[in-house]
Amino acid sequence: MNTLKMFAVALIVVGSLGLIYGGFTYTKDTQQAKIGPIELTVKDTQTVNIPVWAGVVAIAAGGVLLFVRR
Repeated sequence: MNTLKMFAVALIVVGSLGLIYGGFTYTKDTQQAKIGPIELTVKDTQTVNIPVWAGVVAIAAGGVLLFVRR
């Protein structure tokens, strides 16, 4: 399996996951204050939404790359 076919399959998988889950969430630690031995941190949760059109375009591009002949 060559690199182009593996990239096409990866695009299809990522596009499908984007359509199924619709986004992902991650936690970012931020340092608010440090006073002597006391350190105050805040865990900030960020959500990244993946648009439906991006998932569809990734699946379509993967399909085109998978079936293209050289």
